[in-house]
Amino acid sequence: MRPLLVLLSLLGLMVHCQGEVFTSLVDLEHVIYTESNMLDALREYVNQEELKIQKVKQLMDGLQRASTESVQDPELYLSHPVNALLLVKRFLWEWSDLENIIRLDVPKTNYLVNISQYRDYFPANEDLKGAGAALLRLQDTYKLDTKAIADGNIEGTWKSPSLTAHECFEVGRIAYNANDFYHSRLWMLEALDRLGRKDSPDTTVDKADILDYLSFIFYMNGDVGQALAYTDQLLAIDPEHERGNSNKRYFEYHISKREPRGEFEEDEDDDEGWVEVDETEKKPEDLGPNTSPERQAYEALCRGDPGSVKIPKNRRVLKCRYQHYNNPRLYLQPAKEEVVFDHPRLIIYHDILDDREIAKVKELAAPRLNRATIQNPVTGKLEYADYRISKSAWLREDLDPMVTSIRRRVSDYSGLELATAEELQVVNYGIGGHYEPHFDFARRPNAYQVGNRIATMLFYKEETNAFKDLGTGNRIATMLFYMSDVPAGGATVFPMVGARLLPKKGTGAFWYNLFPSGEGDFDTRHAACPVLVGSKWVSNIWIHEHGQEFRRKCGITPDVKY
Repeated sequence: MRPLLVLLSLLGLMVHCQGEVFTSLVDLEHVIYTESNMLDALREYVNQEELKIQKVKQLMDGLQRASTESVQDPELYLSHPVNALLLVKRFLWEWSDLENIIRLDVPKTNYLVNISQYRDYFPANEDLKGAGAALLRLQDTYKLDTKAIADGNIEGTWKSPSLTAHECFEVGRIAYNANDFYHSRLWMLEALDRLGRKDSPDTTVDKADILDYLSFIFYMNGDVGQALAYTDQLLAIDPEHERGNSNKRYFEYHISKREPRGEFEEDEDDDEGWVEVDETEKKPEDLGPNTSPERQAYEALCRGDPGSVKIPKNRRVLKCRYQHYNNPRLYLQPAKEEVVFDHPRLIIYHDILDDREIAKVKELAAPRLNRATIQNPVTGKLEYADYRISKSAWLREDLDPMVTSIRRRVSDYSGLELATAEELQVVNYGIGGHYEPHFDFARRPNAYQVGNRIATMLFYKEETNAFKDLGTGNRIATMLFYMSDVPAGGATVFPMVGARLLPKKGTGAFWYNLFPSGEGDFDTRHAACPVLVGSKWVSNIWIHEHGQEFRRKCGITPDVKY
């Protein structure tokens, strides 16, 4: 009973978590150390419990000997005055001490006090949902096989422990609760398959529960016949299953009559009610996630599929060279410039940051990390979004001389004024961390008249309030620093043009978001691919228009290039 109380106390502490551990690997590192410290506390608790039990056992043995002697002949036993004294003494001392030992339960109290200091690092239900969603995101983006993931065999990574039937069931439930019946079907079927294995039986999940979910999932996918088949399997296990019997009648009636669907009968305790769906049976490829052309191009670039990465039309501009840009500070240590794409003109600066600077930036950012936000295009306010999973921190220029030095270097390399630029943003991506296709600049009225013709149809959205509070104009350019190597995934891709940048520690990527005319370049639409393996650290500086009047010549028409 006592371990149960401890477990309930732990769960009670978890309620206070904010559920954002999954958004940053830095936080998950804290969780690892937290688990290690908690195991130390648990080990101490077990040692104290063993000492306490040993003491209780000693008292019990002494009381048992006295009791055994007394019950043989109570009258004879009490006839001796010492025995009578000892009997009274046992109730006032031994039994009282025993009661205090059990009532106070010092080991449990000490244990709960010890672990209370770690409560801020406890993952919550929201973290489990986020971690599950990240796994499904990686499965889609990198076309990972469900069985391979469950077996711990993900290409490009080391082998991890295999998942049990119950764990596959829980992943399926995460997808189910998000109304993602495509992934829920995959993981519930995997759970069912693993449950039937003789080599690794799993008794922690009920087969009837899996069948119950699969019945509804296939119904939602439009396959009523298969839904009925799983319901029959469910009733073979539990003939009295109320919902199963009700659903069986409904499925049989629907299959025989093919009449419009009614509603399922719901259990009073079941808040996951049935809903109306399209009864057309869907093919597996139709059940998958977003399959828009942009999404397909984005995911193909993330994987590096053959043909997805486009070759620039003007290869002659792709050069590697040392550049000092007529800046005296760069004469002795010029920039290592590599032009990797012609339009938009993407420049990679090699060795723009050294290890010492990267370590300092991480150190400054770590205690300031908060879940990354996006700017609402209508209100201009910052808010959370599922399509951006990471944590970020903003570092002021006066926070440390090294931040000032980095900003000066960006100005030297780009030739732009940084007085109106935003602060240095540092980002750490969590489990499957990503940032789906987006623009860095704010779209303005009439922006649909310029840019890529496909983008004009898909991505025009007026954002008149963006950056209004800054009063520094639109984001003219972006400098993105890679502060860690990423073993797998995590590329920066430009789906409109087929460009792909791979993270390399110490490098920086630079591009202009606006044409010289001030209009937005829709071809700069880019994304951060999900991190498959590793911890991805990046930082960036968004440079604004104001102050660039004498740094970058303006163009009269939108077609004026860089």
